[in-house]
Formats: sequence, C-alpha cells, structure tokens
Amino acid sequence: MVHRLGELTTDEVRDLLSRPPSAALVPVGSVEPHGPHLPLATDTLLGEVAALRACEALAAQGVTAVVAPSVAYGVTDFAEGFAGAVSIPASVLTPLLRAIVERLRSEGWTHVCLVSNHLEPAHDEAVRAAVRGVVGSSVASPLTKRWGRTLSDEFKRAECHAGRYETSLVLAAGGRVAPGYQVLPRVGVNLAAEIAAGRSRFRDIGMDRAYTGAPAEATSEEGDALYEKLVAMIVGEVTEGIRG
Repeated sequence: MVHRLGELTTDEVRDLLSRPPSAALVPVGSVEPHGPHLPLATDTLLGEVAALRACEALAAQGVTAVVAPSVAYGVTDFAEGFAGAVSIPASVLTPLLRAIVERLRSEGWTHVCLVSNHLEPAHDEAVRAAVRGVVGSSVASPLTKRWGRTLSDEFKRAECHAGRYETSLVLAAGGRVAPGYQVLPRVGVNLAAEIAAGRSRFRDIGMDRAYTGAPAEATSEEGDALYEKLVAMIVGEVTEGIRG
C-alpha cells in the first residue's frame, strides 16, 4: 500500500475512508540548525520516517494509516542568529495545524495525529494547543514523559540536539550527514536545565555550533532501535485515541 497521502488519488482515498478505522499522521517539523553536520530539516525527516514506519505497525493492529504532507516550519526561536533558521510565531502555527486537523477529521479520518520531533517548548505548546478540544486527535512527541523515558540515556540527559540521539536517527533514515561528524567533541549542555534557568538561545548556553551531546558516537543501528520506540509512541497515541 502507498502510505503517503499526497501520492494517493482521490478515488483511493475515498475507498480507504470507507473502511475504518483510519488514521492520518501529520509530521510537524522545523527549519533549524542541527550542528555543523545535520540538515536544517532534521526534525521533519525524523517525523516522516517514524510516521512511515508506524503505518506498518498500525496496519498490524487493524488501522489503515497514511502520512499526510508535512508541516515543515515551526517555532525555532532558540536558533536565532544561526544561518538557515526560519521561525514562525506560535500564533501562526497553532491555527494552521488546527485547521489541518479539523479538515482531515471532517473528511472522515477516524484519528489525526500530529507527529512532532522538534522539542522547543514554545513549539511543543503550539502543537498541543492545535488539538486541544478536537475529538479524534492527538500529539505524538518525545516530550510526553511516558514516551521520553523509553528513549536513550542521552535523550534523558537532555543533551540530544544534534547529538548521538538525532545523528543516529538521521543515519538510520539514510539522511545526509556532513563529513567530519565523527570527530566532533561532546558538548555537555543539558537543555532542560538551561530552559528551566530561563535561557532561551543556543548561543547563550554554550551551544556555539548549535548542537549538544555526542554526535561522534552515533550509529545507524542505534537509530533503528530508537525508531522502534518512536513508532511505539505513534501507535500508542493513535490506538488509544481510537479506543477512547
């Protein structure tokens, strides 16, 4: 089956919706620096790959799922001052996402899940606000504690922006990783602690190259293991939403 909504014909979508339960997974990403080695679209790539892999897992549970076209821009204020950073206000992102969710629900999708791997707090709140009060919708994000605690030690130390965690995921996805990442030194910035202290810019917290963690330790094998956890997160949000 074709799992990308944008590649289906209108007749194929009509046939799919006639056989519920169905789910539309909408990756929500960002255009944001991820160190000197990962693409600006890293968060979008991670969401798309996790969502595509989740389609197979959902099919095994009787749910037909597709990946809707991504919303590739997000709230990325932490990256201010770095080349390539493109941030949009939460006041723009939330109503856009809400309109997409409500329209997909009105078209007949049993459940709509926003899949977000961009972990900036203001972005996360904007995404969650988009589904608040909308029946048949959810957010799949590692910032939800029940899912975050299943991920790697680096993630749980909040040293996971373009470090071992995200670099492993990009390698497993077959995405572009610039040469030289294997010699990048570990940066021990705990993002959660810095955010709690009121700091809100990479340059203010010692992330002079827009990464924290240990990208040199990344492997595609670890990335595949992490995708299994992200897939379980998406499947959990969708199946619980449909049952509930």
